[in-house]
Amino acid sequence: MTNIPKVNAGLIAVSRDCFPVELSVKRRRQVARECRTKKIPIVELQSVVEKESDVSKALGEIEEKNINALIIFLGNFGPEGPTTLLAQKFGGPVMFAAAAEETQNDLFGGRGDALCGLLSASYNIGLRRLNPYIPEYPVGDAAAVAEMISGFLPAARTLLGVKKLKIFAFGPRPQDFVACHAPIKPLYDLGVEIMENSELDLYDLFQAAKGNPRTKTVAREMRAELGPQLAYPDLIEKLAQYEVALLEFGEKELGACEYAAFANKCWPAFEKYFGFVPCYVNSRLAARGIPVACEVDIYGALSEYLVACATEFPPTLLDVNNSVPADMFEANRKKIGSFKPTDLFMGFHCGNTPGVCLVAGALKHQLIMHRLMEGGKEPDITRGTLEGRIRPGEMTIFRLQATPDTRLRSYIAEGEVLDIDPRSFGGIGVFAVREMGRFYRHVLVEKRFPHHTAVAFRRAGKTLFASVRMLGVEEVFFNLPAGTL
Repeated sequence: MTNIPKVNAGLIAVSRDCFPVELSVKRRRQVARECRTKKIPIVELQSVVEKESDVSKALGEIEEKNINALIIFLGNFGPEGPTTLLAQKFGGPVMFAAAAEETQNDLFGGRGDALCGLLSASYNIGLRRLNPYIPEYPVGDAAAVAEMISGFLPAARTLLGVKKLKIFAFGPRPQDFVACHAPIKPLYDLGVEIMENSELDLYDLFQAAKGNPRTKTVAREMRAELGPQLAYPDLIEKLAQYEVALLEFGEKELGACEYAAFANKCWPAFEKYFGFVPCYVNSRLAARGIPVACEVDIYGALSEYLVACATEFPPTLLDVNNSVPADMFEANRKKIGSFKPTDLFMGFHCGNTPGVCLVAGALKHQLIMHRLMEGGKEPDITRGTLEGRIRPGEMTIFRLQATPDTRLRSYIAEGEVLDIDPRSFGGIGVFAVREMGRFYRHVLVEKRFPHHTAVAFRRAGKTLFASVRMLGVEEVFFNLPAGTL
């Protein structure tokens, strides 16, 4: 995973001037010690913020130590003005946590009142329009605060990635894929850069990559990855040429950004001119943390990228595609366990899922496009998918999307990929989410989400929820237990 940021988190203490500063310093050291014990990577900052003039000194230490995520620790009540000013001036992802009292035997000189202090700070957080990370239980002892920090780090990584992300789009979308369209203005609000190009630009880049020396290297990698059962050895040079064209374009055009994602046209004219389907290349780039969303789905690419940052594991983009037949449900009851038929669906796409997320992935041709473009003929221009059963295990489906009136909204639902043969084509698996039927009706359909969902092959709900809230997204939907209106 080469396309996601590294977090260098700093832990800083704040102290209200009418409380002993030594209390905050002592408790900060205890948190830092717990982090070292738990191998949670942080930098313990020596600055302590008591008054506004301390903020500049603290920012100097933060800059000197290349801190890009900040944990502001209220070791005692803390000064709400300087505390939140520090967060505002820092500008990156910030977590707030407060110290719990340690013992009943020291509630005179050793009482810090940080429970009250965080409440005071919260009003100033609102005044400054900040969206910090607030743990679920934000007051605790040193061990608890260390665990809070471990939850903050992946959310911080996700924010850092979004703020330096550039999405390259090659379009336009296929006909009747208006569902993948959404206004891009909210992306600029998030700090994401967009570079839109035509399908002709993409073809020109592909042609220019012919004979590129990197192509031979990539082709060797592809052959080794696909193994001795490689179905279409004659296709590899073209696929490698396309991969090199995308990578070199991204490297050249990143500009002021650091991370890249793509949202590319992939049918129907693509096959006629390029001579293949691009799915396998898309899968390989996603495995490196560079999502390539199908059908010019810009928000799909963004959603995949958030998943990659949240989990440090390759994502994919799938259709919430088809129901699970009743006889398949009955034949696999032992594997399905307590899930109901309405909890199940099949997630599918042509062949863009990274090989590490598949069971026995293989290079094949795209059946639907073959019907459309090469009916009755041997597959040629419709070859290039990476197909296989999606690997069973835990997963999270996720989407960040703009509405037609430019509001951002999101959904998150955790579940499982079941160990069931879907008995179909493409990159496909049987997915289980508690109360998926109601979630589908009252969130996906009613809130007008498109059919593409980003898939994390981890339980990533807490991290993704925290991340989108820190991005300022107020509408975040999730599956609710049975009986909840």
